[in-house]
Amino acid sequence: MAFLTLLLFYCSSLLHVTVEAKAYQNITLGSSLSSLNNTAAWISPSGEFSFGFSRVGDNLYVGVRYEKIPEKTLVWTANRDKPAPPGSTVVLNNNGVLVINDAKGVLFSTIGASSDGSVITSAAMLDTGNLVLQSSLESALIKWQSFDFPTDTILPTQTLVANKSLYARFLPNNLSTGRFYVAMQDDGNFVGYNELSEPSYASQTYGPKGKLVFDATGKISVYQWEKNNIVNLSTPVDRIPSPSEDFYFRATIDYDGIFKLYSYSKRRNDSTSNSWNIVWRMQQSPCNIKGICGTNGYCTKTTSDSLFDCQCPERFSYVDPVNKFFGCKLDFPLPDCRRYRAENYVLRTIDNTNWRGGDYEQLNVDDESKCKQSCLADCLCLVAIYGNKKCYKKQMPLRDSEPRVDDMKAFVKVPSNNGSLLPYLPNTTPNDMGKRSGFERVGGVVLFGISVSLFPLVMIETIILIWLKLWSPKRQEKPAGFVVAEMQVTRFSYKELEKATEAFKEKLGSGSFGAVYRGMLVSAFRQKPIAVKQLDMLVEDGDKAFETEVTVIGRTHHKNLVQLLGFCDEGSHRLLVYEYMEQGSLSSFLFGSIRPEWNLRIQIAVGIARGLMYLHEECSTQIIHCDIKPGNVLLHGNLIPKISDFGLAKLLKHDQTRTNTDIRGTKGYIAPEWFRKMAITVKVDVYSYGVMLLEIICCRKNVELNMKEEPSAILVDWAYNCFIEEQLEMLVEHDEDAKNDMKKVRKMVMVALWCIQEDPSLRPTMKKVTQMLEGAVDVAIPPNPSSFISSMG
Repeated sequence: MAFLTLLLFYCSSLLHVTVEAKAYQNITLGSSLSSLNNTAAWISPSGEFSFGFSRVGDNLYVGVRYEKIPEKTLVWTANRDKPAPPGSTVVLNNNGVLVINDAKGVLFSTIGASSDGSVITSAAMLDTGNLVLQSSLESALIKWQSFDFPTDTILPTQTLVANKSLYARFLPNNLSTGRFYVAMQDDGNFVGYNELSEPSYASQTYGPKGKLVFDATGKISVYQWEKNNIVNLSTPVDRIPSPSEDFYFRATIDYDGIFKLYSYSKRRNDSTSNSWNIVWRMQQSPCNIKGICGTNGYCTKTTSDSLFDCQCPERFSYVDPVNKFFGCKLDFPLPDCRRYRAENYVLRTIDNTNWRGGDYEQLNVDDESKCKQSCLADCLCLVAIYGNKKCYKKQMPLRDSEPRVDDMKAFVKVPSNNGSLLPYLPNTTPNDMGKRSGFERVGGVVLFGISVSLFPLVMIETIILIWLKLWSPKRQEKPAGFVVAEMQVTRFSYKELEKATEAFKEKLGSGSFGAVYRGMLVSAFRQKPIAVKQLDMLVEDGDKAFETEVTVIGRTHHKNLVQLLGFCDEGSHRLLVYEYMEQGSLSSFLFGSIRPEWNLRIQIAVGIARGLMYLHEECSTQIIHCDIKPGNVLLHGNLIPKISDFGLAKLLKHDQTRTNTDIRGTKGYIAPEWFRKMAITVKVDVYSYGVMLLEIICCRKNVELNMKEEPSAILVDWAYNCFIEEQLEMLVEHDEDAKNDMKKVRKMVMVALWCIQEDPSLRPTMKKVTQMLEGAVDVAIPPNPSSFISSMG
């Protein structure tokens, strides 16, 4: 029976491939769609799917949608994080690249292009909802397809292979990348994660080479290749409406973090035909999703089992009242532990609630009153959880609320009266402030009502008042538990990171910012390797700088940036916790004994350019890296490049860099303006990228000491000489794949030469660099970069 099931599965898949290959209508080169025409679209032969512009809220998106239902639900979005400007067009240009142009015809974004450099001759919108680019000159027609780059949804006949993810939208009417995602892991497990990459639910389908399969009948399964086994996830199967041809199906990770299977009846007289209906969900309660209500919030279920509400404890308020799951902020100052008085605070009870993690002390107590007393007596205790005769003391921020925990109570410490809410001043308790304010008020009355005969006493009182107002230490110590309210990264204690790294046992490397160690975070789902960076050489009084930088970095999210998972800011300890990159640095990859494959190097170069473009142009706060080099680019397991150390240059002292000057960066990659006291802009990163791009092309370092007397000793000079003498094959002398692709080699060298121009104004932006590398814009002949490079080599 099992064999028959697998045979039917294979036959169904084969039939789908055959049908899909034939059921299309070609979209020719030069075809375009305008956002000004609401009805313009490229429609599949059946008319059920279309590709074009869709307006969601105030934003304009390009993507694939259901055409025959009133909602015209988007199932794939090309520009989810970068809405198109009004008047834009989408064009399959004559180079076979699918692009978005703004109203002036200027390239705004690239959607798709051949991944192997094949000639694209047409596009097609298939009946499966798959948008494809094709080549009639190749045996394999499809050279790019939207099914390979899913956003938040997969469709019947679509699969999700290992190391592929679906990212939830940010809000119901905001399609940008949200806080949650589901991933098909290489261990065969299909797992839901929050923004900190903490797992919330899993399929428990372990087995190498597994993939998620969504078949034409609406069933979702995990196919285990090595076990030759299919594990059905969307059970019970009899809940899936039938016959399947009478329904539309989609599987989406929603903004609440839950992966759901939806159906929509095609029959207009059906009572359920006016909306999408949830057939199955992988996690039953949104409140069980880790971090669903953000920092300091807690989740409660509403009358509908699929809906939820995020609430704030008393004396807290929403960070964003419109979007409650962004978390809560304190409406009162944290206690000053140097003048703490328990009588100024009370505990507010929240029944059946707990926040996972954040404990700094655990007590065995007989009843809840002793837990309350202990928390009130302890300045550091901001929340206490009581249950099963145990008391757990916690500090802010509170993350990951745990709902419906029977017999567990949360006690939240808040000021007892309005006097406790007066602004925090060093070495002063709220009571002291109240007394002093009263003294000042009385003094004011005395000053204005006293007779002239008492003038000397008035002067003395006035001097005392001025002294009280102005006295304060120059530097305020930060109270324990301090955290920037809007940060969305985990705060670790030093002991936690010391344990995770086994007392910083395994050193991965070191650099300008400090040493990096390998560690391991243990969760209920799996062990997660991490990289812990122990920072040193911080600027004097660098606490605020550290908090600011961590806040900025914590808000970045891009596939070509190493993800910041958390930090430690405890005493003299400043540590950053990043995702672990098992493939190491680009430096080791490029300059090892084996030359990496040419097309892979091209993909890495483009990925790094996209990451820098994000830092320069797409972050809420512009970030200049200041030290771009192969050693600061790390490789993910599937060799996706990720920029590291971004945004940290400001934490260094000016005289603590590798060059022992106020110049930041690494010798060989430093732009000329650093030496000339010119304004430092994002163009310093463009220069460094140009040097690194030549290293990627040639698989050699920018300066080879063993070739010092030869013309090729300095790579950037040698590259320009080879370019003007039309001898570029010398740069890739031992690379047959590159020598067979000299047109691409020439283009990449020209891009690099533009990047290393001495005059910053001549260097392109990273957006322009990305467009040139992707073939969206032409590359002009670059001028001589200058003799500066040789003099500083």
